[in-house]
Amino acid sequence: MGLSEEDIRLVCEKFSKEYSKAKCALEFRNDFELLVSARLSAQCKDDRVNSISKVLFRKFPDVFSMSNADVLDIENIIRPCGLFRTKAKNLKEMCDLLVKKFDSKVPYGLDNLQKLPGVGRKTANLIMSEVFKVPSIVVDTHVSRVSRRIGFHNEKDAFKIEMILRKCIDKKFWSSICHQMVFHGRIICKAQRPKCNCCCISKYCKRNFV
Repeated sequence: MGLSEEDIRLVCEKFSKEYSKAKCALEFRNDFELLVSARLSAQCKDDRVNSISKVLFRKFPDVFSMSNADVLDIENIIRPCGLFRTKAKNLKEMCDLLVKKFDSKVPYGLDNLQKLPGVGRKTANLIMSEVFKVPSIVVDTHVSRVSRRIGFHNEKDAFKIEMILRKCIDKKFWSSICHQMVFHGRIICKAQRPKCNCCCISKYCKRNFV
């Protein structure tokens, strides 16, 4: 049995209080840097992405320089973050498309963002939330695991999870609770050996370990 509407509201409020300073873990100075860093973050930890992206942006600081870059040069820089060949190819093609189709700017809208090579719904939602300040649900592995364990749903498909969370969570919590669940997932509700005894929402959690 899942959480009641009242319990969901209370969980959101608990997270908002416990993780009031939670924010996007990726470091960026502008829209372009966030878009690139988000692409690099696939199957790579945020702290490693932040380290790699600093080097990448010193060499290719904007969409024009990355569009004109040799893909091998991009590969050499981002090699430590895994899947580097695919990511390098995507980044160059993404920048080419930004220049040709979107006036060299990060486009608005989930549909436009997902036209960019390597950009899926998770990244598109992150951009909509962080760049355009549109309430969005970003479903990564932490959000998927934490929300399932608590009792928000019993799904494993990211799109289905997003749709469920959109329906059951008040829109004012959307963008913030995703970052809060990430922090909670890293600190307390870990994939292995979750710290249920010191969890701020243990009173409401269904402890679903599916």
